[in-house]
Amino acid sequence: MLNRRRRRWPIPLVCAALLTSSIALAADGADGAVAEQPGSWQPHSLEFHFMGFTSTYSCDGLADKLQLLLRVVGAGPDAKVIPLCARGTGRPDKLAEASLRFSTLQLADASAPGAPAGASPSAAGVWRHVDLTPRHPFALQTGDCELVEQFRDTLLPMFVTRNLDSQVTCVPHQESGSNFRLSFDVFAPAPPAKGAPPKAASAKAA
Repeated sequence: MLNRRRRRWPIPLVCAALLTSSIALAADGADGAVAEQPGSWQPHSLEFHFMGFTSTYSCDGLADKLQLLLRVVGAGPDAKVIPLCARGTGRPDKLAEASLRFSTLQLADASAPGAPAGASPSAAGVWRHVDLTPRHPFALQTGDCELVEQFRDTLLPMFVTRNLDSQVTCVPHQESGSNFRLSFDVFAPAPPAKGAPPKAASAKAA
């Protein structure tokens, strides 16, 4: 019978290996952390006039969709979308409108690309990835293609974004053949610390 001895590693060598592993894990955790950057709130105020051929929204239905898009893309928590109802609430209207008051987070670091001159830090922001597709978020439908397209052209430029991938094909008067996918990174408010309430945007829309 063979007499096999278990190999014993020297204690200093074991300690060194454990220390190296701990340092590597800590480095991996640091790389995966989301880095916060200083930001400043910029207010916006405008009236949104929906212009489409396929879908028809009631004024309050349009307001709900816009509120959803603003929230997903990272507008300030004080964002307000007020329906402008010429035909009354709940009734489809080809000329549906809404009044928007919201704030977007701008880069306050003067050395960062896209940072406005003279901006002073007022909030912490992070880069967050966003995908807008039918059913993502769930309330978006294929029939919202024209609304997403108009949102991309009129409201998205007010946000600080990068790596925009826009694949929007809206076929007038029919949902068949229409589809959309907006993929981008947006500079948005950093998530609040656990147990802390979210901070409202300090800037006020004119």
